Order: sequence, then C-alpha cells, then structure tokens
Amino acid sequence: MKFILVSSLIIVLGTIFTGVYLMKKEAVVNKSKLKGILKANILLYLPLFVGAVIFFVPNIAYAATAASTDATSNTGLGFIAAALSTGMATIGAGYAVGAVGSSALGAVSEDQKILGKTLIFVGLAEGIAIYGLIISILILGRL
Repeated sequence: MKFILVSSLIIVLGTIFTGVYLMKKEAVVNKSKLKGILKANILLYLPLFVGAVIFFVPNIAYAATAASTDATSNTGLGFIAAALSTGMATIGAGYAVGAVGSSALGAVSEDQKILGKTLIFVGLAEGIAIYGLIISILILGRL
C-alpha cells in the first residue's frame, strides 16, 4: 500500500514539475514533447492504478460487506452516484463554457449588439453544472 501511494505521489509531482519547467522554458509550443510526456505519465500511472484496484478493492469490498446490513450496503453506491453526477456535469459544463465562451467572445468582437444573446448561451452552458448538483443533492437526500 505504501509503495503504491509513494509511487503515485512521485508520478504526480514529476508531472507537475515537468509542466512548470516547460512553462518557464516556454516550450509549450512544442506539442510533440508534451504529448510524449503525457503518454509516459499514463503508461506509468495506469498499471499502478490497475494494480491497486486488483489488490486492494476485493479486500475493502469484503470488509464492507461483512460488517454491513442490507439497509446500509447501498449507501456507498449512492455516494458514488452523487459524486459522479456532480463531477461529470461539471466537466461537461466546463467543456461547454469553453466552446461557447470563445465563440461568444469572437461574435461580440465583431458585433457588440449581440452581447446579451451570447450571455444567455454561456448561462445555459453553466446551467449543466447546476443540474448535476441538484441531482446529487436529490440522491444524497434519499440516503
């Protein structure tokens, strides 16, 4: 367990420091180098994550089912569902706001009269995250 935690920490910190170094060096324009670093990071981290799942999840699941009853056995899945609904909605909203916001900025730079219309579209894109949050609150309310 300690080996996996230390290895994960080293990989994450190495990725952060590599990104900071490349930003300081202004080598961000060299996308092939960044793609190579990302591939190496994934190739290092993915087997580590799969190994952790294979070795530790069966023991955790066995311990949880041995001590729990039928009423509390579904609460873990409820928490996972709430986290996934919020997380995935937030990721979708971020992607939507990025696409709509950049398009709106380009449209407003050409015609300033359409600012109100573009704000509506950006607000609709941000609403996706709010919908995910509402669903997670409803799920947590049922637990």
